[in-house]
Amino acid sequence: MTEMPWLKTYPEGVDYHQNFEPRPLYDLLDDAVAKFPNNNMLDFMDRKFTYAQVGEMVAKAAKGFQDLGVKKGIKVGLFLPNCPQFIVAYYGVLKAGGTVVNFSPLYSEPELLHQIEDSHTDMMVTLNLEVLYPKMAAMLRESRVKKLIVGTMPEVLPFPKSLLFPLVKRKDVAKVPNDASHVSFQELLNNDGDYTPVEIDPLEDVAVLQYTGGTTGVSKGAMLSHASLYINTSQMVAWDKDLAEGQERMMGVLPFFHVFAMTVVMNFSIRGGAEIIMHPRFELEAVIKDIAKKKPTVMPGVPTMYTAINNHPKIGETDVSSLRVCLSGGAPLPLEVKQKFESLTGATLVEGYGLTETSPVATANPFEGISKEASIGVPIPGTRIVITDREDPHKVLPVGETGEICIEGPQVMKGYFNRPEATAETIVDGRLHTGDVGYMDDDGYTFIIDRMKDMILCSGFNVFPRHVEEVIYEHPAVEEVTVIGVPDDYRGEAPKAFVKLKDSAENLTEEEMIAFLQDKLAKQAIPREIEFRPELPKTMVGKLSKKELVAEEKEKYEAAKAGQQAAG
Repeated sequence: MTEMPWLKTYPEGVDYHQNFEPRPLYDLLDDAVAKFPNNNMLDFMDRKFTYAQVGEMVAKAAKGFQDLGVKKGIKVGLFLPNCPQFIVAYYGVLKAGGTVVNFSPLYSEPELLHQIEDSHTDMMVTLNLEVLYPKMAAMLRESRVKKLIVGTMPEVLPFPKSLLFPLVKRKDVAKVPNDASHVSFQELLNNDGDYTPVEIDPLEDVAVLQYTGGTTGVSKGAMLSHASLYINTSQMVAWDKDLAEGQERMMGVLPFFHVFAMTVVMNFSIRGGAEIIMHPRFELEAVIKDIAKKKPTVMPGVPTMYTAINNHPKIGETDVSSLRVCLSGGAPLPLEVKQKFESLTGATLVEGYGLTETSPVATANPFEGISKEASIGVPIPGTRIVITDREDPHKVLPVGETGEICIEGPQVMKGYFNRPEATAETIVDGRLHTGDVGYMDDDGYTFIIDRMKDMILCSGFNVFPRHVEEVIYEHPAVEEVTVIGVPDDYRGEAPKAFVKLKDSAENLTEEEMIAFLQDKLAKQAIPREIEFRPELPKTMVGKLSKKELVAEEKEKYEAAKAGQQAAG
């Protein structure tokens, strides 16, 4: 076995061994402003901003933040959807010397309170929208947050939308007090932009405290250094050897507060001088319309997004040929979805893989060359994938054997904020343990079998939900599927499938689906029950989520047990 089997099939023109210089993350923006000052950087609801304009706003934001006390060690939260204020505040905080903490606008108040206190966030940037501001007003009362910087939609919309928004969307706009706890975004920028440069150690200073999804318990803050984020962006640029600097247009529909979009949409675009066609969220009709009208060349997404585009009734009549490459992440990409999307658009759609803790990208299938079905690809430049024994984290397994997928590389986090024990459990022998079970083939391609925590132990047999899902996806009537383990008095656990059918297949029965699976799955892997639903739960980036279904089933099981005891 060769130590790095992926080298023999590595994509032509991509140098695996290249060195990446650790630099402050804001150098991405400064370099792009210097190189492409008059290029459009943002297109937000038809309002365009050049690189020079954004660079000037960022300098003013940096000075504004410094005037508010931001310096090294100070955490500033962003509680924002995709909007120009996000990018300005993000880079403004970094230039002021502070650390960005991303908060999902979908968080509940208890989730916000936990993350604010855990991260030591003292200042928050948000918008005066009813869906956002009231939660932040509550945090001002209940948490350590002492200052809110509040932006508005009209300040970033084009004329006449900027005038119409407060009138048409009056119910959507929150009332914001005029007091010492509140600073308007315009006030933040109301200065000469002459901020005090802060000396950054890219390898040591934390640029972003990015919280994990919390699917296995309490959400933890991954400390992503300036170097890890800058280098991961550079690794992505190296992977896309056909990238045309200053000419690409990025469809930015994934939420920037999520690590995938932060690197692969926002920072990657800035590194290449691309124009970001920015959408506050993924709305299918608006996205289809903008692909046809604004001609994006690159579009990262999650599988559910590509599925939605594939199934749009007018996709065959829409010009989507401008798309050159698309990257799928966050969840397994079904082969049927990939093939249909590529045939409809002519774009190359490849699956990549990463975690919050790896800034996030670690592997990808090549844009040209071998793209293996169901594989997460090969390590991107400067990255190593190692498979270790699930029982002994120090033991490295040979090619072909199944174990835990581990990652080494300059994009790996420094550790979890204020959680030394969790850090020591996750980073062993310099390798980040992912919690994913998989193997590497002779060509160095890695295949995920499933999450260790999702594995179902059924009558002593290991059942991997991902495998069951892939087989169910083979049925032509299935649009989406999630499989979980549910309590079973006889077998310990049993698989249960939740299925969303395509609109044309509403009459499919559970019996018909079970019959379809009989000769395709081992007996213990056939779901005990198949529940059809009009929608399946999804995470904030749109990938299918299991935790809500697991909680539902546990509650049902416990209620049934309690009922039996009461009756008995």
